[in-house]
Amino acid sequence: QVRLVESGGGLVQAGGSLRLSCAASGSIFRINAIGWFRQAPGKQREGVSCISTDGGNTYYAESVKGRFTISRDNGKSTVYLQMNSLKPEDTAIYHCTTVRVPHCIPTLDHSWGQGTQVTVSS
Repeated sequence: QVRLVESGGGLVQAGGSLRLSCAASGSIFRINAIGWFRQAPGKQREGVSCISTDGGNTYYAESVKGRFTISRDNGKSTVYLQMNSLKPEDTAIYHCTTVRVPHCIPTLDHSWGQGTQVTVSS
């Protein structure tokens, strides 16, 4: 079992940037594809982006293409989500978890961590 901890959220103005981190503990991180999800108040949780085990393949929701970039550093057991040109509609709690690519579907043994809050003001 891999445990993931999200960080890097905060409050920014529209057009600003944030870099989220998903740090893993455990020795199996590198064999897991990782995805970012977000959930806004009153909304369903939605997939944002995911990345294959070696970082060679990345996937994005249409709403964030061209603005967000996912990457990973397996040596640091960390997945990043660079978020640029942020919009108020990006406001949500962001979570990371293990997924299956290419559709970024959480694995059967996935677990949701505490998440990190992203708030974008207009």
